[in-house]
Amino acid sequence: MAIKQLGEEEIRTWTLEQKDRWWLDNVWKGDMPQLTLRSGLTGMIIGGMLSLTNLYVGAKTGWTLGVGITSVIMAFAAFKLLSAIGLGKDFTLLENNAMQSIATSAGYMTAPMISSLAAYMMVTDQVIPMMQTLVWIVVIAILGVLFAFPLKRRFINDEQHPFPEGRAAGIVMDALHSGDAASGLLKAKLLMVTGGASALLKVMQSSAIMEKLRLGFLTLPEFLDGWIYRLGTLQVFGTDLRQLTVRPDTDVVMMAAGGLMGIRTGVSLMIGAVINYLILVPLMIAAGDIHGRQVNGVVQFGFREITKWALWGGVAMMTTASLFAFFSKPQILLSAFRGLGAKRGAGRDKDPMRDIELPMWVFVVFIPLVGAVTVALAHRFFGVEIWMGILAIPLIFVFTVIGVNSTALTSITPTGALGKLTQLTYGIIAPGNIKTNLMTAGITAEAASNASNLLMNIKPGYMLGAKPRLQAIGHVLGILAGAVVAAPVFYFVFLQHGPAQLVSDQYPMPAATIWRAVAELLMQGLGNLPMSARWAVVAGAVLGLVLEGVRVATKGRFWLSGVGIGLATVIPFNTCLAMFLGAAFFWVAERVWSNKESTGNRIIVQNQEPICAGVIAGGALMGITVILIENFALSNR
Repeated sequence: MAIKQLGEEEIRTWTLEQKDRWWLDNVWKGDMPQLTLRSGLTGMIIGGMLSLTNLYVGAKTGWTLGVGITSVIMAFAAFKLLSAIGLGKDFTLLENNAMQSIATSAGYMTAPMISSLAAYMMVTDQVIPMMQTLVWIVVIAILGVLFAFPLKRRFINDEQHPFPEGRAAGIVMDALHSGDAASGLLKAKLLMVTGGASALLKVMQSSAIMEKLRLGFLTLPEFLDGWIYRLGTLQVFGTDLRQLTVRPDTDVVMMAAGGLMGIRTGVSLMIGAVINYLILVPLMIAAGDIHGRQVNGVVQFGFREITKWALWGGVAMMTTASLFAFFSKPQILLSAFRGLGAKRGAGRDKDPMRDIELPMWVFVVFIPLVGAVTVALAHRFFGVEIWMGILAIPLIFVFTVIGVNSTALTSITPTGALGKLTQLTYGIIAPGNIKTNLMTAGITAEAASNASNLLMNIKPGYMLGAKPRLQAIGHVLGILAGAVVAAPVFYFVFLQHGPAQLVSDQYPMPAATIWRAVAELLMQGLGNLPMSARWAVVAGAVLGLVLEGVRVATKGRFWLSGVGIGLATVIPFNTCLAMFLGAAFFWVAERVWSNKESTGNRIIVQNQEPICAGVIAGGALMGITVILIENFALSNR
């Protein structure tokens, strides 16, 4: 069934009241079940599980992935199965929407743990108590929700922005519940099958578990180059390729992540990885600017040693490229603020959405209240002075408006650029105070990111006729579910050996590494870096501006991304290679099976998202489970 929507002329000329009345008459589904007990519980369970996939992917790449479509398909399939065996009835369309709202909210709860909080623990060499982390991330997320909903009327109801990822979730839900049932079930089956296969591969990669099961002969090696080194050592400029992380691996989760990111980003990552790990890093090792660690009297290198030098040029490139892209369209920045206080027509006092939208008094009362709690917690937990914490609250509004505008048009929330802007601001206000630099940036960037991403999953509710105030309640349920599930796992899996071991070859924590690097740079200045690293900062900054400038000038036709190339300096070569291979696979598949009626196109090309989502969900969840089993169940064998 086609989703009803306004045309461009109506969007441009109608008042907000006219648009709201049209929505009530044509889209609003009245009392269809939405936030029911089963949709709430299902959303919290699925969201909690999928938050672990973001924890895993975030520790590997520094990114968080949207889990809305994955949760929609999982819930649809689960209740379709229960209905078939007589243990329940199908989800309604709006129950599924409420569920995805909860699950998406939960999925984004991992962001502070892989960025600002992890960076803070690395800088201070102290583990923040788990309860403090739980309270902190919940309060920041709720503050983001409170800032999001007042903007909903403007960006979604009035200006009808696309929010592409949210719109895609709405279309998928509409297709599953009222469209081609066979197509919907195929997507669900592919997600489940690829998830199961990915989970099985993760188990097979664990020699400890396979030996325990007496299936050691089936163990899948983590790296595929072992046979080569039986013939001799491969070196570049005198350094073993294995110490440079230049190895093909079997991480299908990162291949699937590459499938979602697309070929352009994949190519940029691969180019950056080749330049960094096969040229610059071995030259700097030979020059003595990268120092190894002593292991049994032998100097060895690895990702942690390499990234201490390599990240500087990469961070500079990502920063300038991000900020150039951010400010390259001043009309978008101006439109983000234009009309926030404008009158919306003569009928503004007769609000047709009064009983549907979240009441305005909620924001008037709770933004100052939750903001005050946030400032108090920042002071109590992290030593941020009260007045500096207070300054961060209005910055949230500024960055939220800008971030939402970007998300509304592209589904990309520039959290990194927003965080760096805050770090630069507090680097001037509080020079040398690295704790304040990190945690005030954490407040503004994470709250703005939450607001932007949550508005994206309100979009499908608007498309399908859902009740926004129920989605607001759902968001809070998701916040609690994601925090309760992800925080303990983060502590048990990644902080067993303290903050000093938080960054490893297996889990490079690139987002946290970048946050820490920017904070240390602002505190110490460039004087403490080797001269080669300082030149790398200059070269990276200039190259980031040039690449992004060319991309903007060619209106996106230029493939290479300064952000993608720079990101390769804080991700191991093997992970960059896996993501490139995943992106290349689907790029090739789209050209081999270009006929939309062919079997390959219908199964692989048209279902790229559920296939990748299944591989990521199954592999990431089992990856976390395997770590827990190895460290707790099998450690005392």
